[in-house]
Amino acid sequence: MVGTAALPHILMRFYTTPSVKEARVSVFWSLFFIFLLYFTAPALAILAKYEVYSALVGSSFASLPAWVSNWATVDKTLMAIADINKDGIVQLAEITIGGDLIVLATPEIAGLPYVISGLVAAGGLAAALSTADGLLLTIANALSHDVYYKMIDPNAPTTRRIGVSKALLLVVAALAAYVTSLKPGDILFLVGAAFSLAASGFFPALVLGVFWKRANKLGAIIGMLAGLGICMYYMYLTYPFFGVNAPKWWDINPISAGIFGIPAGFIGLIVGSLISPAPSKEVQELVDHVRYPNLEGDINTAGA
Repeated sequence: MVGTAALPHILMRFYTTPSVKEARVSVFWSLFFIFLLYFTAPALAILAKYEVYSALVGSSFASLPAWVSNWATVDKTLMAIADINKDGIVQLAEITIGGDLIVLATPEIAGLPYVISGLVAAGGLAAALSTADGLLLTIANALSHDVYYKMIDPNAPTTRRIGVSKALLLVVAALAAYVTSLKPGDILFLVGAAFSLAASGFFPALVLGVFWKRANKLGAIIGMLAGLGICMYYMYLTYPFFGVNAPKWWDINPISAGIFGIPAGFIGLIVGSLISPAPSKEVQELVDHVRYPNLEGDINTAGA
């Protein structure tokens, strides 16, 4: 949940609401449905395992459910049952079920029509495309606006900035495709790593930047670098792809490296803010505006 609260492409969605009040309501419902998603994922795994143990293991090869033969026809690596000991009874060791099959086969296991599995696959593809385009736009816009326009060429016209943004979009997409071609890990680790990196790098700065007036620029920079550095360092040490294979800290897997990065981010931000001057009065008033948007003399930000 901490990683979700810090993902840039999700934060961008909050700008689509017409007012601060509706933004807060939108965030509440978003986190609620995200909670349901994360809660039902392990529940689905348990129910699928129960179905395998109760309906397949110990049954006769002559009375296998129809979904077994249907998915075995699609791909033998995803679904296969072979009578190894020739006793006609299905044993657990004789069943091969690919991890990618569970979600797709669940509707058919539950007795729903085969077409529902197609809808599930289409939904997964739509979710992947939606996440990918949001991330690509976020990265390209951040590079074109915050790096090119703010630091390299502040006088750049709008047309040039748009052209740079589109060019960077292609560069980022090509880089992402190259990294994917290296196959650094399965989808579970990559998604979990993204959540840990976002939580370590962005969450402390977002929280203290809103709820602590003493937080400043230096503290945010140090906190983001510290959290991101610790998280990436632990992944580098313990994830097999990099070949270091160092001992794990307290047996925590690299997918959960954010456990170490988040505290480092908070500590770095607090220390960096305390050793440097406090923000100006204007910045502190901006923090009040973020927390309490209905200040006296404030403009009405509600949509027409």
